[in-house]
Amino acid sequence: MHELRIHGRGGQGAVLASKILAKALVEEGKFVTAIPAFGFERRGAPVAAFIRFDDQEIRRVNNIYAPNSVLSIDSSVIRAINVFEGLQPGGTWVHSTKETKEQLTLPEDLSTLGLCDAVSIAMEIFRRPITNTIMLGAFAKTTGAVSLESLKKGLETANFRDAGLQQNLLAMERGYHETQVFHIQPHLVEAI
Repeated sequence: MHELRIHGRGGQGAVLASKILAKALVEEGKFVTAIPAFGFERRGAPVAAFIRFDDQEIRRVNNIYAPNSVLSIDSSVIRAINVFEGLQPGGTWVHSTKETKEQLTLPEDLSTLGLCDAVSIAMEIFRRPITNTIMLGAFAKTTGAVSLESLKKGLETANFRDAGLQQNLLAMERGYHETQVFHIQPHLVEAI
């Protein structure tokens, strides 16, 4: 079973991203549960959404405290909360940032890192820093957990106007193609 936590800020579409991803995973024959968490429910406040998926039926309905992957759709949220809290050893972090791998402080036991300058892409496409669909493409590229084609099908069910749908499909594709993926050797702990 794979567990994912999505971090963003209110108004950026983290919950919508979880719904689109859930639909894409179902399209691929996975069993999925999606759990939104709104917190203060105001624009700009940190928000999280959670997804659990597997090839088998999922009976767990509790919150996700130890995700395999973390997706940060907003680069500033890492200064407001600990996005790595509970991340399992050997986990994956997909992050929206202009920074390089060397400029980031990474958890010692991270195994995969996906970096995407999603804000720059969003400003070109939307003229606003809305990065949710871009970062879904980045998640697909980094993890291989879902295909870009299935994400596009999930997006098409999200009730966008025609122009909005085309912009978001382009954003998703660019997020996929412009993400840099790093496979990191977790620090090995020597037995004493």
